[in-house]
Amino acid sequence: VGLVAKGAKRPHSKLRGVLQTFQPLSTSWSGKSELRTLIDAEWVGGMLPLEKTALLCGFYLNELLVKLLARDDPHPALFDHYVATLNELAHNEPAQIVLRKFELALLKETGVGADLTRCTSKRGALDPAGSYVVDPERGPRPARAGDNWPVVSGKTLLDMEHEDYADAATQAQSKQLMRFLLAHHLGGAPLNTRQILIDLMQL
Repeated sequence: VGLVAKGAKRPHSKLRGVLQTFQPLSTSWSGKSELRTLIDAEWVGGMLPLEKTALLCGFYLNELLVKLLARDDPHPALFDHYVATLNELAHNEPAQIVLRKFELALLKETGVGADLTRCTSKRGALDPAGSYVVDPERGPRPARAGDNWPVVSGKTLLDMEHEDYADAATQAQSKQLMRFLLAHHLGGAPLNTRQILIDLMQL
């Protein structure tokens, strides 16, 4: 829901101290246009603040949500996953693992994420030792010569489905796979926060 908080920066505004980043609020608003007017906001519980890289990761999550979700389309299960992800980032859980879990949950909750445990061409379970590509519209199939999509092992796909990122190969392959799938579903739209994170890591 797009909201504008009129006068929130004024010294005596009741919204001034409430509108903090990554804090849960109970809100009310008015208007019927795409951008509505915030009437009231009440803080409803504390979360640890995000700092440094975790803060940028939080903004990355927000950018994904804004670009992949339709306005006025509620996703309560995804919201719960979002809150859990923010808490993991605030407690310094490994960012690359936390982000991969959220990215996959986002695709599944929006109906575009396939079951990563089933092969679409053979209609059966994946072979952990096999090599696969993931069709963004259909799901995993065996890799073939000439494929331009990221090739991942069956084990990586099964690990991702079970949220098990202990294996370094799973971490590396899932990163490339999720980057590919998100780019497809974003229609090539760039993710500004991801580029900032990449630039910082290269400093």
